[in-house]
Amino acid sequence: MILKVARLGHPAVRTAAKPVDKDQIKTHDFQKLLDDMVETMHEYHGVGLAAPQVHLSLQLAVLEVEQNPRYPDAPSVPLTFLINPIVTVLDASKISEWEGCLSIPDMRGAVARYKQVRVTGLGREAEPLDFIATDFHARVIQHETDHLKGEVYLDRMDGMSTLSHLAEWQRFVLSARG
Repeated sequence: MILKVARLGHPAVRTAAKPVDKDQIKTHDFQKLLDDMVETMHEYHGVGLAAPQVHLSLQLAVLEVEQNPRYPDAPSVPLTFLINPIVTVLDASKISEWEGCLSIPDMRGAVARYKQVRVTGLGREAEPLDFIATDFHARVIQHETDHLKGEVYLDRMDGMSTLSHLAEWQRFVLSARG
């Protein structure tokens, strides 16, 4: 089932999420929620979706990058379920790239994100996760885990000078890349 995505201005987007009880993860309802979040992410061509974006105060995010029309040049990222994730910066150098968000439709902005992070938490079956993500993968994780803290990419921008409407961004920014 496709879920309704909360947009910036709805309190769910700006509220810190609560941890998920490990016993809840394997329940039928929670597993259905995971499937619904993946379906919603795919429907809107997202590369990630956090529970607060679908009006749920849960430390939960899904992500996947596979031939995504919004990010056609992005490297593949396997379908990943992040439950109660903890992100640790491994490489403090930052890379500035363009980001968009399903909760802030039709906008893009340049955001500096850490190059490499370590992620621990739980996966779909409540199994422990512990992996390292670099570059775009690290960017997606940082973007989604920001949602779990009630933050959005606008909060990470150095200023609003790069904030662009999608149509203008496609016309001018992408064409400048050649």
